[in-house]
Amino acid sequence: MKDEGQPRKGKLLAYANGPSLEEINSTVEVPKDKGFWKTLFVYSGPGTLVAVGYMDPGNWSTSITGGQNFEYLLMSVILLSSLVAMLLQYMAAKLGIVTQMDLAQAIRARTSKSLGIVLWIMTEFAIMATDIAEVIGAAIALYLLFHIPLVIAVFITVFDVLLLLLLTKIGFRKIEALVVCLILVIIVVFGYQVALSNPDWGGVVKGLVPNGKTFSESPTVAGMTPLTGALGIIGATVMPHNLYLHSAISQTRQIDHNDKKQVAMSVKFTAWDSNIQLTFAFFVNALLLIMGVAVFKSGAVKDPSFFGLFQALSDTKTMSNGVLASVAKTGILSTLFAVALLASGQNSTITGTLTGQVIMEGFVHLRMPLWLRRLVTRLLSVIPVLICVSLTSNKSPIDEHIALNDLMNNSQVFLAFALPFSMLPLLLMTDSEVEMGKEFKNSFLVKIFGWISVIGLTYLNMMGLPAQIEGFFGSNPTKSQTALADGIAYVLIAIVVAMLIWTIIELYRGNKRVAQLKEEKE
Repeated sequence: MKDEGQPRKGKLLAYANGPSLEEINSTVEVPKDKGFWKTLFVYSGPGTLVAVGYMDPGNWSTSITGGQNFEYLLMSVILLSSLVAMLLQYMAAKLGIVTQMDLAQAIRARTSKSLGIVLWIMTEFAIMATDIAEVIGAAIALYLLFHIPLVIAVFITVFDVLLLLLLTKIGFRKIEALVVCLILVIIVVFGYQVALSNPDWGGVVKGLVPNGKTFSESPTVAGMTPLTGALGIIGATVMPHNLYLHSAISQTRQIDHNDKKQVAMSVKFTAWDSNIQLTFAFFVNALLLIMGVAVFKSGAVKDPSFFGLFQALSDTKTMSNGVLASVAKTGILSTLFAVALLASGQNSTITGTLTGQVIMEGFVHLRMPLWLRRLVTRLLSVIPVLICVSLTSNKSPIDEHIALNDLMNNSQVFLAFALPFSMLPLLLMTDSEVEMGKEFKNSFLVKIFGWISVIGLTYLNMMGLPAQIEGFFGSNPTKSQTALADGIAYVLIAIVVAMLIWTIIELYRGNKRVAQLKEEKE
């Protein structure tokens, strides 16, 4: 029988309803009866690709600006976001391993075609929003490192598709290894800068404990309150596409799914891998916030864009101590920052493309070659960036910097909109004995913390939506613009609630349908 999941030669689009990411599914052999560390090494990798999404360029300015404005107060928000991420990614990986379906496939199998198309479009916009941040980050890094004009640098980012083509030929384990190397570059760069700053480690530890001021609406510093700073960090940290990605790449390890012990072992070691890598992501985001506090003098960073941060790292007047000032004079700090920015953008390129394929195959059963998928997504993401650059070409450099920074921040609104539609189905399905079986459904504690996380994140994202919509009108919107933005936000919130109810109803019906089919088979 012909495998309908395989695209025919010469066709750019093909029907796909086979295993998730079929080219790499079950391609990594797992040794049997080996020690803990050898087995963990084989399972290490997927968590790294997921962790990339938690330290992409979209996180940088929110964490650094939060540190500049409120010192270590928002450190607890980074910690809480990381813990919630660990919980959600654990459930996503478990869903993939146990059901042998990624999150998009699992949702589509239990809902209607029309809802599947709506969720696909919504998630595509979320991926495009993260891609805009990657385009901006990579283009600015090329401009800062090699003085390539921004318009040309933006076009150069399109050619990272060639890197992706190369990587698909060398095997998934090598892709994982490359991503690990790029993450290490980022950690070393920021770790070096923080080490030179000699931060107040007592203040860092104290900041890890949330208090009444963490989500306060006062004071306002440089147009930011602790609440808006916290919402910015949360919005830039927990992203919907990571849940789809992890549920797919957790299936790359080759196991016997009829053997419950092997399945349980796979869930266990995948969780270890995920938690270790997300701990590294936590340290990167923590280092970014500490940079804002300790590397720069308080209030020294007037321009939180990548341009502004690069400039601040080469300005001896903004440095917090003499050691940093002497190193900054050489240009090392700013150059390392740009290198880390470029590394972060390339990492996100790999994971964003894989996620795009997962949701396209899962929701609408269509497949296209990875290189074409990347090219289309990147070209679409480049358009708003080019428009932004062209509109500010005759203005001052600071106006161009602010416009690009605003575009990156405003594009994140799609993430807040899409996140509940990945979290809620994930929680409902992993809570279900019908889907997961008695052995693998969520434990009572995971269930409780899962609901707290999903409801809390959904509420916070919706709460921050009016401010995000206001951002489209610039840094100082008028009263009428603020009223319009709030009206748009409330309409969007109503749409989100209605769609969530639609999703829950269809998932409930789908779950009952699956239960009846299982009863008939038994």
